[in-house]
Amino acid sequence: MVPHLTTALTGPLLALEAKFLDAAPDIERWLRGQWQEHTPPFYGSVDLRNSGFKLAPVDMNLFPGGFNNLNSVFLPLCVQAAMTAIEKICPSAKSLLLIPENHTRNLFYLQNVAQLVTILRLTGLDVRLGSLLPEVDKPTSIDLPNGTSLLLEPLLRTRYRLGLEGFDPCAILLNNDLTAGIPEILKNLNEQFVLPPLHAGWAVRRKSNHFAAYDEVADGFAKLVGIDPWQINPYFSLCSSVNFHERQGEECLASNVDAVLGMIREKYTEYGIEETPYVVVKADAGTYGMGVMTVKDASEITGLNRKQRNKMSVIKEGMNVSQVIIQEGVHTHERVGQGEKAGVAEPVVYMIDRFVVGGFYRVHSGRGIDENLNAPGMHFEPLAFETSCSLPDQCQTPDAPPNRFYAYGVVSRLAQLAASLELERTAPAEEE
Repeated sequence: MVPHLTTALTGPLLALEAKFLDAAPDIERWLRGQWQEHTPPFYGSVDLRNSGFKLAPVDMNLFPGGFNNLNSVFLPLCVQAAMTAIEKICPSAKSLLLIPENHTRNLFYLQNVAQLVTILRLTGLDVRLGSLLPEVDKPTSIDLPNGTSLLLEPLLRTRYRLGLEGFDPCAILLNNDLTAGIPEILKNLNEQFVLPPLHAGWAVRRKSNHFAAYDEVADGFAKLVGIDPWQINPYFSLCSSVNFHERQGEECLASNVDAVLGMIREKYTEYGIEETPYVVVKADAGTYGMGVMTVKDASEITGLNRKQRNKMSVIKEGMNVSQVIIQEGVHTHERVGQGEKAGVAEPVVYMIDRFVVGGFYRVHSGRGIDENLNAPGMHFEPLAFETSCSLPDQCQTPDAPPNRFYAYGVVSRLAQLAASLELERTAPAEEE
């Protein structure tokens, strides 16, 4: 039994959860059929928001960096799912090269890399780490806080293959989101599998493509279970040719903010919801919670001060923002913890292949229910999921932990399915 962490699951999603519970056999059969037609990404993590009247994904990461935050009880799930994913791609695989992010000083991130290495080695793979950093020109050991260490090695490129000295892997797993671009050393590897594919990196990928695919998935799923797709899907729109420094694109932004807020107000009126509608304006590419702002009125867009414009104009790796997504804001009515660490929370669900392998809560004691929680001051609660997300219990009430977490798992798998459609549709011709 996983240790229980007290979580205030307020504003119950009882009607939605009851629908999921009643339709569980149909849901699983439908998803099984979808996975026969579409290949899931190797792994992914989904940020969910539970407003009490809506449960929806607000972000999908194809290079998850928090495996160290998962409860250790879920390790067997991770290993089994990774085995399935590897067998599909390279049934006789013996070795795998893992390429992490370049920020080697972030020990929390490196603990995630260490956990990934553990999971993959337990599948029977010989796993080694290759660094994209030019200064890593010899094997370099990095000590971790738990007493273990990681060995980063310089990459060695031949004409069509990538490896390390004396190490020629069957596959390459990226845990680097390629925000700064696709390095030449990773291109034209015709004889090795690269997972996720290069076009999954933020140099190419766009959130708007993902949520366009999610629109389709949510509509099909909603028909299956007899719900309003809005209950699991945030509205969104897109603005291109934006330059926050030069105040270019403000008109497009203001009109799109106004339009999305108008659609939300209509739904709030329909459902008798008294919350204040808001949207989240964020960079269409990128992660780490950078280039994100909450807006409740279109006038806020045209009134940004210099500090706000600077914050919105640049994301990770110093990349400039030129395209933004305007996404319906979903309030979070979940709280985790007590005392100083108590705060509003959002579940983050982790998947390998088509399987939910665990999750945790992102918690921020300094943020409100309508704010971005992926910001400095946040912390993670790795014990938050009392049960797995794949075992509903028909004998318990819809909001009992197994059933609430089943609902989380269902919506997260819908996002994973949308990611598979997105990658299919955005694949360059030579990758198809």
